[in-house]
Amino acid sequence: MTEVLTIGRVGVDIYPLQVGVSLREVETFGKYLGGSATNVAVAASRLGRRAAVITRTGADPFGLFIHDALRSYGVDDRHVTAVEGLPTPVTFCEIRPPEDFPLYFYRFPKAPDLEIYPEELDMAAIRDAGLFWGTVTGLSQDPSRAAHFAAWEARGRAPLTVLDLDYRPMFWASPAEAGEWAGKALRHVTVAVGNLEECEVATGTREPYAAAEALLDMGVELAVVKQGAGGVLGMTAGQTVVVPPVPVEVVNGLGAGDAFGGALCDGLLAGRDLETTLRFANAAGAIVAGRLACAPAMPTSEEVEAVLSGKAHA
Repeated sequence: MTEVLTIGRVGVDIYPLQVGVSLREVETFGKYLGGSATNVAVAASRLGRRAAVITRTGADPFGLFIHDALRSYGVDDRHVTAVEGLPTPVTFCEIRPPEDFPLYFYRFPKAPDLEIYPEELDMAAIRDAGLFWGTVTGLSQDPSRAAHFAAWEARGRAPLTVLDLDYRPMFWASPAEAGEWAGKALRHVTVAVGNLEECEVATGTREPYAAAEALLDMGVELAVVKQGAGGVLGMTAGQTVVVPPVPVEVVNGLGAGDAFGGALCDGLLAGRDLETTLRFANAAGAIVAGRLACAPAMPTSEEVEAVLSGKAHA
């Protein structure tokens, strides 16, 4: 049985090998697997979980690279198919630590990962997965939007059905449109996770406690609000936990949230208490923030435990 099954964005990250330099001046780049839902699956796999992703690529060499990369990270690629006539997306970024990492998405005329159709889904795999992870980005266009809702209907709000509030403004006409669809999605899931901006889009407030309470009122059983330097807030109907951030010298903050997500999946599947789960996820995110790439940077359990025990720095 698949323990972590994600659905959504995939692509190739083309990241500069010169830090603090404009893309106008960069001369050399590295090529990496990317895409939020895909990175979460990789992060979970690195922590020992049986992970798979539902997504689509172009019928091109970059699409083949994605299959090779997924297999190399131990992620099941059986639900990854090609779309004729649409190129595999590529994403460029500039790396200007500690907080400036502008992204440039090339997903035109349409990204293949938005061409996921409800009738093509393996509903048995979705129902049987220990944890199912979807994203708000996957709701930005049909047929992907319809596929997400069909998958949630198949799960019937089974435990550990997670919505990553993953808001990317360039994929939406307005924050209000994204918030409307996020609100509809929250009725079908049991866990929601997002940063302050993403929670504001979904709930209308960026005050952490109010946002978490609003997410619970919208139907989830666990709300996780990432506050950056303010740490992470986790809230259920009967418990509220805040854990501090893990100090790190940031190299590239772009993959930290996905590492956090993969570690959150691991903790939820293991049945660990909320504070332990969030501390572990925080440390995983910090480790990746201190590294250049996303998918290749995802840590092992041993690396995370070393940071938590003080034997290593993030």
